[in-house]
Amino acid sequence: MTFPPINGVVIMVLVGASFFSQSTRGQGQTEVPAATVRLYQLFDQEWEYQLKTYPENATYQGDRRYNDRLTDWSLAAIEARQQHQKVVLDELGNIDRNQLSPVDQLNYDLFRKEYRDAVAASQFPSYLMPVTQLRGPQLDFPQLVSFTPFTSMEDYQAYLKRLRAFPMQVDQIIILLREGIRQKWLRPAAPLRGVAEQIQQQMDTPLEKHPLYQPFRHFPEEIPESEQQKLQKAGKELIMSAVLPAYRKFYQFWTKTYYPATFKRAGIWQVPDGDAYYQNRIAYFTTTSMTAEEIHQIGLREVKRIRLEMEKIIKEVGFEGDFAAFVKFLRSDPRFYYTSAKALLIGYRDICKRIDPELVKLFGKLPRIPYGVREIPAYQAPTTYTAYYQPPADDGSRAGYFYANTYKLETRPKYEMEALTAHEAVPGHHLQIALALELKNLPEFRRHSEFTAFVEGWALYAESLGKALGLYQSPYSKFGQLTYEMWRACRLVVDTGIHSLHWTRQQAIDYLVANTAKTEHDIATEVDRYIVWPGQALAYKIGELKIKELRAKAEKALGNKFNIRKFHDKVLENGAIPLDVLERVIDDYIRDESQG
Repeated sequence: MTFPPINGVVIMVLVGASFFSQSTRGQGQTEVPAATVRLYQLFDQEWEYQLKTYPENATYQGDRRYNDRLTDWSLAAIEARQQHQKVVLDELGNIDRNQLSPVDQLNYDLFRKEYRDAVAASQFPSYLMPVTQLRGPQLDFPQLVSFTPFTSMEDYQAYLKRLRAFPMQVDQIIILLREGIRQKWLRPAAPLRGVAEQIQQQMDTPLEKHPLYQPFRHFPEEIPESEQQKLQKAGKELIMSAVLPAYRKFYQFWTKTYYPATFKRAGIWQVPDGDAYYQNRIAYFTTTSMTAEEIHQIGLREVKRIRLEMEKIIKEVGFEGDFAAFVKFLRSDPRFYYTSAKALLIGYRDICKRIDPELVKLFGKLPRIPYGVREIPAYQAPTTYTAYYQPPADDGSRAGYFYANTYKLETRPKYEMEALTAHEAVPGHHLQIALALELKNLPEFRRHSEFTAFVEGWALYAESLGKALGLYQSPYSKFGQLTYEMWRACRLVVDTGIHSLHWTRQQAIDYLVANTAKTEHDIATEVDRYIVWPGQALAYKIGELKIKELRAKAEKALGNKFNIRKFHDKVLENGAIPLDVLERVIDDYIRDESQG
């Protein structure tokens, strides 16, 4: 059940009551412990605070209340948000955890972890690096507009206010970048080489084709023609007189001041306290206490293991030549590549439709929210991922979408497509995230939790389920799946290599070229991603290894009682959670099944 966006206090009471009825079954509502009431009040206060503070996120979730504003990125606002996190932790500490039910003790612990992580990260001024080839006003604002609903006059009026607010946000970002130069909190130059072109594209795109003008090209019938003309005029004037000058200002600052100041080498170790910051990122993204060296060694072992599996397939297909020759063959043979973007997208959709009916073999519960396949926008494609997943709107007004990159088709091999679909769509990201959004018995922050080791670990684990779903019938597709697994194993080596062992960008590229069948364009793009996003790439393999370890543990303990559908449902029933919490969940599942 969902509640309308009315007075926050009313929402708290209603939401709290719905949860209390599940966690205190058999008790009268007046017997609900005061600690439980206060806990859910805090949850709801904070959820509302986050939506209001980060209005773009509210838009993505389908909440239109803040569609007229953008996040305040002033230094004062950032400091206020950091102080707020500490206040919230203090308030949480005043709630007696011992008075809570086991379910709410878990909610308490996860909420505390999220805020402790935020406070721990705030000692490092990473907010002084807000722009990369993957994020920034040159990409984020156009993408936000593409997800904003336009069905009423109110929607357009709110959008006009956002257009007016954009120049101020650009000014705030420039101030952050300038302060980053002063404090030496900078990104390396190589990954950022395409940012100027991204900004230039926003400046040079003709108005009629500009992504920011698209809402004014088509209107809902409910808006009269006379009002449509007024809105078109107002939108055009704002884009021409406010938005484009802001982009020009940003371009000048970026090319003349910021980019020349960036580091010439790769690695977060170059910023003040860089080693400590990297360890903080490792802990955050993996939800473990592992060190960079421990993860590096795990990566080397996994690379060796997967390489043996790949060599078996080379022999199976009868290829005469070594690994390097086989990879060169895969990268260059036309049979493995589509020649049109349309054909590539149709290929992905076909794979999705083949997977969908097979999911019941592995899952007892499937999401109701649908998903689709879309093309990554042209302004974003050259410097971004092979694919990514965009979650559905929380209110059900927008489906989830698997976005595929159609830039340079000669670098998008067919043999990778099945594994990539399993990762980004089903049974990977869409299945897991959509199910989490449908967990109406959990507080909002739990339904939207993004513990990367769980989310990406699950998606990588999902790739390994492909054979049970009818995928990887061709040895080349199986090789593609191993290539993706190898890619994630190599990430453990390369990410730690760059940020802890002081590898160069070229060393990282060479390592991936030598050990994967990924195309060189993809490899360079991915290495640039690891450089600007330290630690994130570690989450995939660390999470997948833990899920596989827990599955093997359950299979061994339960024997004939083991049921793969029950196991998967148990893994997913709590939404995204830290890996140590997942282990406790599966241990409880094994105990319960053994006794049943």
